[in-house]
Amino acid sequence: MKLEGLDVFYGDFQALYGVSMEIPKGKIVSIIGANGSGKSTLLNTIMGVNRPKAGTIDFEGKDITRLRTSDIVALGVTISPEGSSVFEDMSIEENLLMGAYLPDPRKRRQENLARVYELFPVLKEKEQQLATFLSGGQRQMLAIARAIMSEPKLLICDEISLGLAPVVVKDIYRKIREINEMGVTILLVEQEVKRSLQSSDFSYVMVKGRVVMQGLSAALPETEVKDAYLGINKYA
Repeated sequence: MKLEGLDVFYGDFQALYGVSMEIPKGKIVSIIGANGSGKSTLLNTIMGVNRPKAGTIDFEGKDITRLRTSDIVALGVTISPEGSSVFEDMSIEENLLMGAYLPDPRKRRQENLARVYELFPVLKEKEQQLATFLSGGQRQMLAIARAIMSEPKLLICDEISLGLAPVVVKDIYRKIREINEMGVTILLVEQEVKRSLQSSDFSYVMVKGRVVMQGLSAALPETEVKDAYLGINKYA
């Protein structure tokens, strides 16, 4: 996926300023930024919820800038949203099958169920249990697994560690790496700098709707990224 010069407004308020990024196929890319940095606006723009005033979004050679969300998902872009959103009055299995609503994934829903149950065994153990009774970590696993049921080429993970215990976060990020090794490109959106750099191949730092730093994650100094994150000095 390639984003070029995205300007996004909410009325007269400009939320994104000329944002350009590249998310190479098969890689894990992280977007790091504090609340209000423009991360959520950017994701909503990628998924077709927001319409940019300027700029383009290309996915596998196709301009998806003004497509409907359903059409974007059908092309292979899906999101595990912030807040571990699940259908609480549905069972784990029913939640997962909701992710396979597109025609092609629906044909392979049993095969895909087996795949996500292998990836997240705890979901298999509780498959007939209502999602409302899951722990926070299990809800996050379910949200990710449901996204995988649509057979994505690009999986966007929005703040998947929010409010979870460190040991649970470590396990979920291990699963994210496994999903990537299955051939799925990953876009991670996080506030936690160290984890983001350690978990990705390439990183972008956003401040006040702009990309202020980018580079190979292993080569970016954590202290400089934190300065950028906080809008210190030249990044303010």
